[in-house]
Amino acid sequence: MYYPSGIPVFYNLSYSFFSAGFYFLTGASGAGKTSIMKLIYRDLKPSEGIITVLGRDVTRITNAEIPIFRQKMGLVFQDCRLLPHLNALDNVALALRVAGMDLKRARTYGKELLHWVGLGEHFDFLPASLSDGQKQRVGIARAVITRPLILLADEPTGNVDDRAAYKLMLLLEELNKIGTTIIVATHNRTLVDSFSHPELHLSQGKLTTNYPQGARNAAQNVHARSHAI
Repeated sequence: MYYPSGIPVFYNLSYSFFSAGFYFLTGASGAGKTSIMKLIYRDLKPSEGIITVLGRDVTRITNAEIPIFRQKMGLVFQDCRLLPHLNALDNVALALRVAGMDLKRARTYGKELLHWVGLGEHFDFLPASLSDGQKQRVGIARAVITRPLILLADEPTGNVDDRAAYKLMLLLEELNKIGTTIIVATHNRTLVDSFSHPELHLSQGKLTTNYPQGARNAAQNVHARSHAI
């Protein structure tokens, strides 16, 4: 990948994420945080190098295979991307419906997830009736209902206050405890400093790593490697 000026977005970037790990991805706006996320879930293809996710080289995944590949991932975005005409429950259940599950079962699982994120009284609320923090919790419930192996969260706390952001991270930590690898792109310094998880910092195309005391990782799950992605 290159900027319009012809300068590579990344230089000799090589990193391995580990199964059941929790990572913060930091850097200034435009540093490439979102690009890394998109490379992992195959929304972008690298111009050079190899990116292996869950044992597959994503550069070799065809467009037709992408939906199946992403079934093992959960995606959370800053703008939530909830469907405005669906209530909170049906937004959460949608992923299971797309996968072929009948409506009754999908809604049963959806209710369980909404209770888990603290929105058990908001099943029938449309997105327009929810606060930003509530919308983000619906987005998290939707992202995890398929029990993903990896969850990618791109600035998930950008539209909420610090208290709500902290609560969202606690939810992601609970998901991490049952084995899901979590990667959170954020510019919230307070949030990063409040948790003992590895920080990957992007600056001028290079990646540096800070491992706080107490941070732990398990077996390798995602390997991202490139000379000029």
